[in-house]
Amino acid sequence: MNTILITGGAGNIGSSLVAALATEPDTQLVVVDNLLTGVESHIPKLSNVKFIQADVNRYNDVAPVFERFNINYVFHLAAMVGVKRTLANPLRVLQDIEGIKNILSLSKASDVRRVFYSSSSEVYGEPFEVPQHENTTPLNSRLPYAIVKNVGESFFKSYQQEFGLDYTIFRFFNTYGPHQSDDFVVPRFLHAAQTNKPITIHGNGQQTRSFCYIDDTVSTCVEAYKKQLFINDVLNVGNDNEMTILELANRIIAFTNSKSEIIHLPALVEGDMKRRCPNNKRMKQVLERELVSLENGLKLMS
Repeated sequence: MNTILITGGAGNIGSSLVAALATEPDTQLVVVDNLLTGVESHIPKLSNVKFIQADVNRYNDVAPVFERFNINYVFHLAAMVGVKRTLANPLRVLQDIEGIKNILSLSKASDVRRVFYSSSSEVYGEPFEVPQHENTTPLNSRLPYAIVKNVGESFFKSYQQEFGLDYTIFRFFNTYGPHQSDDFVVPRFLHAAQTNKPITIHGNGQQTRSFCYIDDTVSTCVEAYKKQLFINDVLNVGNDNEMTILELANRIIAFTNSKSEIIHLPALVEGDMKRRCPNNKRMKQVLERELVSLENGLKLMS
């Protein structure tokens, strides 16, 4: 029996990861979330899934979880997310470092076999090259959220060097799916288009992103766990179909046959990088299939 702790398990990626791992034989899942942004109803109600409302940034919240359960693996996904939310709450974002330290110290003391860390494409900042490669693209973290993710990666690597605690770092690139809140661009544009409301874009919309459907993200995480891949390594997890935000809006309008108009707002002062797209060759090798297209992803969300 393997017992897996998933922090942030009521979030977009977390809840879908719970659903996927719950189907694995001889597996017990312990799901922790403070429900500030996560939704408890998104967590599958299954006999091998135990939900505990707790804040991993508080040691006294999370330590009893490790005392109660014999944790073998940890997926640490808990973090404050969303560009506007993280920009508006920089000190709270920085508190996530405490959660990272708590998870690592408790994992070391509990003989956890491997910890999986949810990092972000934000660590690349305004990129030096496109696409961004895990091992060669310099990191350019400047905003609190990106800095925390970068510091977190250093903590995981340092714990491995000093204590032999194995890790895998996932750098997620704009994962979208049915459980994602309207704080994020794909569901926000989709819901606006479905109701023929204006779609608002900050700036001229020429900033680029790539959007990865939740099934591709979660399948990559599960395969890395099941097949013991990317031990003490970093992996980009994202779709390499780069598009402008304006193109995204127009494609969603066309997909929904919407009458929504596009309204351009002033550009964000910070946090809206010009380009973002992963080198995802190693991810594709793991999945051994085509990634979900934007149109198919929208169908699955509709």
